[in-house]
Amino acid sequence: MEAILVTGGAGYIGSHACKALAAGGYTPIAFDNLTRGHAEFVRWGPLVMGDILDPRALDEVFSRFRPQAVLHFAGLAYVGESFAEPLNYYRTNTSGMISLLEAMARNGVNKIVFSSSCTTYGLPDQLPIKESAKQAPISPYGRSKLAGEQILKDAAQSSDLRYGIFRYFNACGADSAGDLPERHVPETHLIPLVIDAVKGTAPPLQIFGSDYTTADGTCERDYIHVTDLATAHVDAIGYLGRGPASFELNLGTGQAHSVLQIVSAVERVAGKPVPFAMGARRPGDPPKLVSDPSLARQLLNFIPRNSDLETIIETTWRSR
Repeated sequence: MEAILVTGGAGYIGSHACKALAAGGYTPIAFDNLTRGHAEFVRWGPLVMGDILDPRALDEVFSRFRPQAVLHFAGLAYVGESFAEPLNYYRTNTSGMISLLEAMARNGVNKIVFSSSCTTYGLPDQLPIKESAKQAPISPYGRSKLAGEQILKDAAQSSDLRYGIFRYFNACGADSAGDLPERHVPETHLIPLVIDAVKGTAPPLQIFGSDYTTADGTCERDYIHVTDLATAHVDAIGYLGRGPASFELNLGTGQAHSVLQIVSAVERVAGKPVPFAMGARRPGDPPKLVSDPSLARQLLNFIPRNSDLETIIETTWRSR
């Protein structure tokens, strides 16, 4: 079975990707420093504790397992936190990319799939967002992800590196078999925060902004189930293995839901109202982000099969 190195493999999306890789006949090697990942999420292959900024740890994992490709999830991913800790975000997300690519070159590995973000588009001029849209991120997080993309492209110009860039829209949901919950510390994702509020295990939901230029005044986002994201990464490994072409693709559904629509959907499942309070807008939040997923469908035959709102909320509800 081909080994695939999964940086951040103990994290939310990385652990789901490890499960999908194992189902696809690969051996996932989870490489994680566990600052935000969870060791108990690593169930389909070995866990190697290490940091992507540590060249020696990277060389050891490459030498030991001889992976054929890398799925790169390791990084920091909170927009709000990135304003308070911009240097930490650049160190981890940007310098981490350089460190990883250098280790790949030293060890003869030339295929990588990078977990990027729709935040690289900033405030889009047109919706839905195509891959050709201008990238002008408005947060340090988004800028660090865009820098990672550019580093990949530049490295590929001077080597045989083949890459896939996935710009996620809003990752959500949980493994339908119950093997992997959605758990973040701190929790920042909207749907689990809504569910925790209605279950009484967390304070009332804080909604940031009610005066956006959207249908109900709250932000609208394109929500995609984490299982669909994981499947796309397995497909990307196969694609890069078949030919020399690199790619950059949006991963979303092409449909947006507002914060208040999410609240209403959770209320239908819970059978009672969600306690919430309206607050001021939050820095770095565009009014609406929705993908044009047609290129991913064309290139990878990517069809999100688990990303209807009912499935997303039901799987998250069972995992809380």
